[in-house]
Amino acid sequence: MANEITEVKAREVLDSRGNPTVEVEVWAGTAVGRAMAPSGASTGANEAMELRDGDIKRYGGKGVLKAVSNVNAKIAEAITGCDCTKQADIDKAIIELDGTDNKANLGANATVATSIAVAKCAAASKGIPLYKILNPQASLMPVPMLNVLNGGKHAGTKLSPQEFMIMPVGAQNFREALRMAAETYHALGKIVTERYGSSAKNVGDEGGYAPNMTMTREALECLTKAIETAGYSEEISLAIDPAASSFYDGNKKTYFLDGKNMRVQELVDFWAELAETYPIVSIEDPFHEEDFDSFAELTEKIGYRVQIVGDDIFVTNAKRIKTGIEKHVANSVLIKLNQVGTVTETINAIDLACSNGWTAVVSHRSGETEDSMIADFVVGMGTGQIKTGAPARGERTAKYNQLLRIAEELGSRAKYAGKSFRLRAR
Repeated sequence: MANEITEVKAREVLDSRGNPTVEVEVWAGTAVGRAMAPSGASTGANEAMELRDGDIKRYGGKGVLKAVSNVNAKIAEAITGCDCTKQADIDKAIIELDGTDNKANLGANATVATSIAVAKCAAASKGIPLYKILNPQASLMPVPMLNVLNGGKHAGTKLSPQEFMIMPVGAQNFREALRMAAETYHALGKIVTERYGSSAKNVGDEGGYAPNMTMTREALECLTKAIETAGYSEEISLAIDPAASSFYDGNKKTYFLDGKNMRVQELVDFWAELAETYPIVSIEDPFHEEDFDSFAELTEKIGYRVQIVGDDIFVTNAKRIKTGIEKHVANSVLIKLNQVGTVTETINAIDLACSNGWTAVVSHRSGETEDSMIADFVVGMGTGQIKTGAPARGERTAKYNQLLRIAEELGSRAKYAGKSFRLRAR
């Protein structure tokens, strides 16, 4: 059989934070697919579980030799001889081999790296790009969400919200969108240096600047000034990811934001007021991961004009997304392959969300690798939005550069999601 998997091999490599992660190669004759598992810092409690060794003598306990061994022994035995183009069947075999709801036995870092490597192997065996394996008619280029100011767990400053992003929705094509974003990023660099000193250009995990800010509006004012300075006030909108679970006090039932404790209703009004004052088109995780009611209230209040994205609350899990849809909790879901552990489960999550009128934002993790798979994935899935950091740091630009290549290959067939980013093409 031409597409028969002949070898599966895993190894321990490093991610963008210098921590170990799993890399897997899947071979079908001379065709090979290679993939690496990313890792998050701001993680949802309901995510699929990474498997770490716990041996403090190696990498402070963060080694992944157990996960590597699971690939080289258990997973390899289960999928060797399978047809690499039968993604759903292979992912089903991996899921059944693990036998848990959260990949606790094999480790989500082992399963996701293997699953992606299988998809890449299938593309290589057919001699076509990865995005065409997902959809031969794919043509929609996504609007990028670029995290250009970092706070929260990504920066270590007193600024509570985690990400302040720009979205070049008014560009004519992806290439122009990325150029506008990069120019705005450099304009922002000059502004934060002037206001906060040369150290303000230090960057966080996702390449965004991490100046010593404390207030949310302070960050938004800097962003709007940078956009204006770059000359793109009509073309670039804003998005924020507060990652509110990270500054929620479960005992007090309050959120510590901008130097004070806020009650839930106060925070609902705060986000709504910001969206009225600034050109914000997307808000992600505005409340903690189990607060379905507050998500629903904010969605009802401003969801007609602002995308309310659930990340930690849904963790790319179809069961949680279904609950969210039934309760009208949000209108968008963040999609991270390693949160659920296989390509097939990720596709199912996207299909569920989009078939119910929601949007889906394909996303990186803060602990990333040079693997550019999500660039192909977002084009193949036609979701129209990708979140993958600032236009800086190699593990971030790897995705943007791959999208430039895809756009070039598509040529005149390429369509940019632009201001219609909330409509799915697939």
